[in-house]
Amino acid sequence: MVVEPIFPLAGKRIFVAGHRGMVGAAVMRILAKRGLATLAAGRDVVDLERQEAVERYFEAERPEVVILAAAHVGGIVANSTYPRDFIFKNMMIAANVIDAAHKFGTRKLVFLGSSCIYPKFAEQPIREEALLSGVLEATNEPYAVAKIAGIKLAESYRRQFGSDFISLMPTNLYGLGDNYHPENSHVIAGLIRRFHEAREAGHREVVIWGTGTPRREFLFVDDLAEACLHCLEHYSDRLHLNVGTGEDLTIADLAREIANVVGFTGELVFDTSRPDGTPRKLLDVSRIRALGWQARTPLREGLRMAYADFLAGGGRNH
Repeated sequence: MVVEPIFPLAGKRIFVAGHRGMVGAAVMRILAKRGLATLAAGRDVVDLERQEAVERYFEAERPEVVILAAAHVGGIVANSTYPRDFIFKNMMIAANVIDAAHKFGTRKLVFLGSSCIYPKFAEQPIREEALLSGVLEATNEPYAVAKIAGIKLAESYRRQFGSDFISLMPTNLYGLGDNYHPENSHVIAGLIRRFHEAREAGHREVVIWGTGTPRREFLFVDDLAEACLHCLEHYSDRLHLNVGTGEDLTIADLAREIANVVGFTGELVFDTSRPDGTPRKLLDVSRIRALGWQARTPLREGLRMAYADFLAGGGRNH
């Protein structure tokens, strides 16, 4: 049964904020597949951290739909090393874009957060109602606080002005165009690079940070892009929605999957002196599934596509 959209995207001018990042680029791919009209502007055209620049761009372009995928992102090391950057830059981006969307007549906006907004020891799987119910994971608290502010900002414009602004909270992402920096990458991209380099150098072992016991959920980035468009067309409410697969696995099992895809046959050594982060993080995705969306890319297939992209030089900080 096909459910007609409550807000069809066909014919709308859609601005993808952060179109050069992994998420934004995936959104652009899906929009192109559907033949939808897009607006995109790099930092050389509009610096999203500067209010005047953002307002000038919105006044000139008047986007009808905004997909706010721009963010300053990184892994545990980056979050710990540059906490000011993670809270300040992300708060500025959210405030400037959401306010400009309101001022210049954007009809619909989707703000993209992160599952790190939830308390460290939230009940699993994590429901949307868990927001602000406990202490955050310390290693990425500045980033999480900025994303929580973005959610509440979008919600507040809806409450005060009736703006049709929604928020989506994706789980851990991976895929085409990821960041493969040796220190500032997320777990899948970091492990892809580490296993690849170990295989090329003929090393017999690869060191994995932590105990390998934390459980994580991973979503292929193009699936998130599909979710963005689906929710823009089919959802309108103040409550943010979780976006994930509804399945998780241990970091140790993930590492073995990646080693298999990359072709590394040596030993995995776990460095227990390194932090594990949150013990488990699995999202309850029943609400978004009730809207007719669910992830379509199996983990192994997604890892194969990500590794092929890495080999082709499609990522950053190769």
